[in-house]
Amino acid sequence: MSSYAIGDLQGCHSRLGALFDLIDTTQAKAGTDSSTPQYFFVGDMVNRGPESLETLRTLRALGSRASIVLGNHDLHLLAVAAGLRKSGRSDTFDAILQAPDRDVLIDWLRHQPLARAHEDYLFVHAGVLPQWTATQTVALAGEVEAALQGPDWIDFLCNLYGNEPAHWRPTLTGYERLRCIVNALTRLRLCTADGVMVFDEGARKTVAETADPVMPWFDVPGRRTADVTVVYGHWSALGLQVRPHLLGLDTGCVWGGRLTAVRLDDRQLLQVDCPQYQAPSSNGG
Repeated sequence: MSSYAIGDLQGCHSRLGALFDLIDTTQAKAGTDSSTPQYFFVGDMVNRGPESLETLRTLRALGSRASIVLGNHDLHLLAVAAGLRKSGRSDTFDAILQAPDRDVLIDWLRHQPLARAHEDYLFVHAGVLPQWTATQTVALAGEVEAALQGPDWIDFLCNLYGNEPAHWRPTLTGYERLRCIVNALTRLRLCTADGVMVFDEGARKTVAETADPVMPWFDVPGRRTADVTVVYGHWSALGLQVRPHLLGLDTGCVWGGRLTAVRLDDRQLLQVDCPQYQAPSSNGG
């Protein structure tokens, strides 16, 4: 069975269908693998594109063929559905919130993980702090998943948002601990060499005053997940990244870029062009 990692969908359901067709055609032409593919999605299944409802329904219907991790837009949908946040101008949640199967879809979504390990791969939406091993990353994600799937999940979402604490410490407890984990897995792009997360220009200036260099999380020297291939999305402004132990797959589908899949067996790249549904943002996510 071939396995494919797929970048941020953001509600672009028709392009997902086109990508599935391309995968099927490519496999048929190769004539080497006629079995049903396994798909790994790196989060941000919904929002900003026009077909978030259809996207969720399709992914849920795939059952065990689809392995998913949650992204920041997926968590945002959960918070909006729970009445904790308002939809923004660029949000495209209305069809989901008004759907007859709304509760089924929301329940399915909040039971998805924030990190997955598969063979020599680690799947996350955004990034991994340099202090964490792959095993530790999955375990810490499990703490968040327990809160999100538990009876107090709305209380958890009430305490989800904020940039602090920006630095991981094993002694963190409660919602501060969970928030730090969520921010790393669903929002991280830049950090210092010792893992201080930098999310905005103000924080970047503060870090600059200490003379600590800021860099992409995957370029931190001595990163403890360097022994596995981390597959992530979330950074469309950076674009496709294919390195020996790194696959960055957000290629700006919703911004008029492409939707990308990589066959994990041999790193074959498959892409479909996408219309521009939203004007590109400054941070690419």
